[in-house]
Amino acid sequence: MKQRYTILTLFFVFGYALVFAQSKSEKRLTGRFNDVRFEQFVKEAETQTGCYFYYDPSQLDSLKITLTANNEPLVRVLLQVFNGTDFKFAIDDKDRVFVTADQAIITELPADLFENNTSEKETDKNLYVAPTTEEQDRLLSTAESKTYNIGVQRQRIIEGKSTLTGYVRNSQTGEPVIGASVYIESPSIGASTDALGLFSLTIPRGKHTLKVKSIGMRDTYRRIVLYGDGKLDIEMQESVMALKEVSITAGKDANVAGTQMGQVKLNIKTMKQVPTAFGETDLLRTVLTLPGVKAVSESSVGLNVRGGSTDQNLILFNDAVVYNPSHLFGFFSAFNPDVIKEVELYKSTIPSKYGGRLSSVLEINSRDGNKKKFVGSGGIGLLTGRFAVEGPIIKEKSSFILGGRTTYSNWLFRKLDNNSFNKSTASFYDINLQVNHEINEKNSISLTGYLSKDQFKLFGDTAYSYQNHLASIKWKHTFNSKLYGVFVGAYSHYQYSVGSERVPINAFNLKFDISQTQGKADFTYFLHRQHTLDFGITSTHYKLHPGTLKPTGGESLLIPDVMEAEQAVESAIYIEDRFDVSPRLSLAGGIRFSMFNYLGPKTITTYTEGLPIEKAYASGSETYKAGQNIKTYQGPEVRVSGRYFLNNSTSLKVSYNTTRQYIHLLTNTMVMSPTDIWKLSDPYIKPQVGSQWALGLYRNMRGNKLEISIEAYYKNIQHFLDYKGGDSLILNHRIETAVISTTGKAYGVELMLKKLTGKLNGWVSYTYARSLLKADDPTASDVPNKGEYYPSNYDKPHDFTLVSNYKFSHRFSLSFNMTYSSGRPYTPPIGKYVLEGVPRIYYADRNQFRIPDYFRVDFSMNVEGNHKIKKLAHSSWTFAVFNLLGRKNPSSVYFRTQNGVVNGYMLSIFGQPIPTITYNFRF
Repeated sequence: MKQRYTILTLFFVFGYALVFAQSKSEKRLTGRFNDVRFEQFVKEAETQTGCYFYYDPSQLDSLKITLTANNEPLVRVLLQVFNGTDFKFAIDDKDRVFVTADQAIITELPADLFENNTSEKETDKNLYVAPTTEEQDRLLSTAESKTYNIGVQRQRIIEGKSTLTGYVRNSQTGEPVIGASVYIESPSIGASTDALGLFSLTIPRGKHTLKVKSIGMRDTYRRIVLYGDGKLDIEMQESVMALKEVSITAGKDANVAGTQMGQVKLNIKTMKQVPTAFGETDLLRTVLTLPGVKAVSESSVGLNVRGGSTDQNLILFNDAVVYNPSHLFGFFSAFNPDVIKEVELYKSTIPSKYGGRLSSVLEINSRDGNKKKFVGSGGIGLLTGRFAVEGPIIKEKSSFILGGRTTYSNWLFRKLDNNSFNKSTASFYDINLQVNHEINEKNSISLTGYLSKDQFKLFGDTAYSYQNHLASIKWKHTFNSKLYGVFVGAYSHYQYSVGSERVPINAFNLKFDISQTQGKADFTYFLHRQHTLDFGITSTHYKLHPGTLKPTGGESLLIPDVMEAEQAVESAIYIEDRFDVSPRLSLAGGIRFSMFNYLGPKTITTYTEGLPIEKAYASGSETYKAGQNIKTYQGPEVRVSGRYFLNNSTSLKVSYNTTRQYIHLLTNTMVMSPTDIWKLSDPYIKPQVGSQWALGLYRNMRGNKLEISIEAYYKNIQHFLDYKGGDSLILNHRIETAVISTTGKAYGVELMLKKLTGKLNGWVSYTYARSLLKADDPTASDVPNKGEYYPSNYDKPHDFTLVSNYKFSHRFSLSFNMTYSSGRPYTPPIGKYVLEGVPRIYYADRNQFRIPDYFRVDFSMNVEGNHKIKKLAHSSWTFAVFNLLGRKNPSSVYFRTQNGVVNGYMLSIFGQPIPTITYNFRF
């Protein structure tokens, strides 16, 4: 019982516990052990030394230990432990302790291995290989023990340097390993694999040991003799040392060594550990636990990143833009977790190849599919079910992955006592398909398709429907050892419709849609071992229909209203250089030049010069033909960043970005809504322009097991659109009269502590952030807050998040999350007055009051089946409780006039604990 209380306490004092974690260099042990089990001894040894033990519990369950140690070296203590037994142990250079029966482990190759020309068969006996299948072990041992000759062999090696390139792939699935570190130690030269799993190293010719590391994969190496330029592909095995959980980010020291700031990479293993409202892994809600990322409501998956609005995020799914990333009122994200590989968020240093949005880039990549065998996975929850299957089309060459997800939530509505709610319906589905084919060593191609649809009807009245259609084709081509390119064609389409037939004479159907077609070419050129160039070109065509209102049914008297279509072309060219000035200093600098052309056919309203842009001052119109250029906007976007090593584990980074956004989301609601309207920049609505300075300090401790980061930022935003009170944004033919151009500023500090390994792992973060707007349009009338700064709708100064996971064993783990944030702003009525005999409400200055602070605790438990390798299917159960404390957090505040009295209401979405159970399986 005492042990249980100790473990539960760890969840609540996660950050406190991490502070007292010891350095791995202290490998001494103190303690009195009296007839204790080996498992108990290991726990104490790991706590004191920072080492990690790997062993088979079934072999050591009968071993009892009795000894006393007083600050003695761990090696001496272990010799006493195993004295008189058949067990052997070995400690490698990463402080990993391997315990085996009968035969000792050799953790490094003999120094004279290659001079003596040791045979592959002899070497196999001495190498320690992580226990996967026998065949994989044999192949990997052979790969590590042999010597690879790269380039044209000669009798002697010519002095100088040559370039080695290759792909790093998963040995089990054939998928690329992204972000793996490939390096040699003398001289110290390294590189990371890109999104294709490709690396390129320019190193001195001669003998080298090429080392390869990646989180979640077993470290490996290759012995090479470099005669000239050449290629070497490397396979890595997945790490099966499951006693020590490893998750989040690729590249153990990427946060310290890279020049990128505000970059976070999450893998699907990490996301599956975060409890959610309805038991299903939710990509976007996991992203919301990161510092600097917020949402205005717990029922929304719209991201507000560093003071930016939801439309200022570029969300990409396999290179196709996603306009609405949510399902079912925002309760679910639009992405099936069974097909997702990883998610990468850029919120500070945005690479030059990305553009079109101000605040962030969220890049979502699906898995390529298994090239070696057919496998499947899925899950069944209370509201949703999902399934995915993958496998080879041509073994080792082509693969596919197909996933589907749907909901059956209508049964829940029918259980409600309220007659209005039990007549409601809600449903969604999404389908993913990806096909990959490796044509040859220099060419590969992938195809992606995505389709989703949501339908819901509340209170048996108004019916809503919206859908996403995405498609992309990607061709990867390697020109030579120094140059490769990625060519992409992508199509995105989003549409929604709203309809009602409750009152036949007013029956209607309202539709909106936006489409974009994009083509781009991105190139990477390894100019020199100190210089890597990225450059490319992109062009996007937009076509949108702002609104179509039509009557439905024979009795409807509604007058049809069709908004004029809009179209535009956005083009850009960019170049960026990553320059390693010295081992301590690295710089990255780039420039992106973008151009936006607003095109006809279109009729543009003109207004009297010198007067506010209002309907009353309209003076006429101008008509433009199809394809005719109406307005052009253009400008440079600068991307600069630098990293300086203060020591081997600490770095200081600085960055400066400018960004331009030519498309806007028009909304006067607090959360993302299916009825929000996208609008292109035109002669009256200027593109948004932003700039951001950022400074950060990054430190890794305990051999990269702990990461600490502190980032401060300051942003300026120009031409952000806010709405005028009392005007409509839907079917407004002169939308420019309903919006106000504002200037914004956002600033803040983000602190994050991550523990990546061990039974207890997770992260804790705190953010202080402000987001303020000011209406500075000199021609506008009735500006909010008298032209002074006021908080934006998503201004929440304080935010604290704790995400923690504890793995008791291979089969049982717990997750505990805690979130606190300041309440968001709102504008209440503060008085009444009578104007021309009509009672009116007087409101306070915009967003000068706040709803109560937000606090929520979530809990989940995961129970897996046995881990037998030869088994038809592997399964697990997830039990979760969302809002464990049942706190009634207000999602919004609204006011309603009843009998001349203004009443205020607070709406709470999840006002009580929500327990869920999900059955997951894979085969």
